[in-house]
Amino acid sequence: MALSLAGPKAPANKEIQSIEGMDIDHHHHHDGNVLQKHVTFFDQNNDGIIYPWETFRGFREIGCGLLLSSVAAVFINLGLSAKTRTGKFPSLLFPIEIKNITKAKHGSDSGVYDKEGRFVNSKFEEMFAKHAHTNSSALTSDEVMALLKSNREPKDYKGWLAAYTEWKILYILCKDENGLLLKDKVRGVYDGSLFEHLAKENKLKSSNKKSA
Repeated sequence: MALSLAGPKAPANKEIQSIEGMDIDHHHHHDGNVLQKHVTFFDQNNDGIIYPWETFRGFREIGCGLLLSSVAAVFINLGLSAKTRTGKFPSLLFPIEIKNITKAKHGSDSGVYDKEGRFVNSKFEEMFAKHAHTNSSALTSDEVMALLKSNREPKDYKGWLAAYTEWKILYILCKDENGLLLKDKVRGVYDGSLFEHLAKENKLKSSNKKSA
């Protein structure tokens, strides 16, 4: 099912606002590789394991609705649990073990994470060099779709779905008023720092609504 990510285009010379220097509250330990940092935000109690209810709460904290958060919790934990618990008896609680998260890396991705979960900066820059035509520091909805299509491996339908879902959620949550997904925000999602920022921002908005 193809869902439109269409958004208004911005002029090529639009000034891009950076999120570098944001006051982000890193309350989780970031001792692992970058792919581990990407998911650590969802480990609510810092025990190295992510359960479906933690995934659900994490998505709610970053501003996702009840339905999307519920679907994400089922989709993610059901899909990744067994891959991160190789050799162990399947658990009906569908836990994800962060230390083995590299085993859950799907195909048809950007290659920004290598096989050991390390961040490959050249691959990250390549994404924007190849696809950021409207503005060199951001992606439009059409450019996101072009990026996804270029990464597709033949008959890797699970990888296609996983990549599409990840990028669609990212685009919906983080596009600016001009329909642009900024480069720094994409970088932030790779190392997990963006999740912290969105959670803090969402909490502040909720507090302001209650006090209004």
